[in-house]
Amino acid sequence: MLPGKVLVIGGGVVGFHAAQMAVGMGADVTILDRDAEVLERLDNHFEGRAKTRFSNLAVVQQMVQEAELVIGAVLVPGAAAPKLVTRAMLKTMKPGAVLVDVAIDQGGCFETSHATTHAEPTYVVDGIVHYCVANMPGAVARTSTYALNNVTLPHALRIADLGWQAALKANQHLANGLNVHAGKVTYEAVATELGYAYTPVADFLG
Repeated sequence: MLPGKVLVIGGGVVGFHAAQMAVGMGADVTILDRDAEVLERLDNHFEGRAKTRFSNLAVVQQMVQEAELVIGAVLVPGAAAPKLVTRAMLKTMKPGAVLVDVAIDQGGCFETSHATTHAEPTYVVDGIVHYCVANMPGAVARTSTYALNNVTLPHALRIADLGWQAALKANQHLANGLNVHAGKVTYEAVATELGYAYTPVADFLG
């Protein structure tokens, strides 16, 4: 019996771990991304156990037709996810194939996606099963809460110790996380997406 074909769209943190799980289960895995450095890093890690391809419309169309499982792991920080799999593409897919839209919290990267819940996680469009649960880590609430606390607590303590302005000034990652302050949008992608004026974080840090 041939291994199932899994397509992962997006080679970031989510895409990498999705591909790693699929490879571990013996699937035939292909990862798409538009960043050459990301593709090179994935190639080096998987050493041929997963294939990588540069993502464009033609490649997405081709690979979607062949896949039994498509995982949408696309993230544009602060902005809506692009719709990379259209409804027209569903008609070219294998009946019963599955779309998992991990980008659903950013609006989803499949045209036919809409948010679902853990109580009713799936629905079917044109014979294709969609899994679009918002907050997927909620399926393992205890584990995901511990993981989130472990990575956020040091930042919270830093803000508490230094005050928010000094903490953001000392840590660019914290500064990048500020979205709104004093009625101003301080994250450029959010401002662009919602049509607001953009004010750089540096303007508030002195």
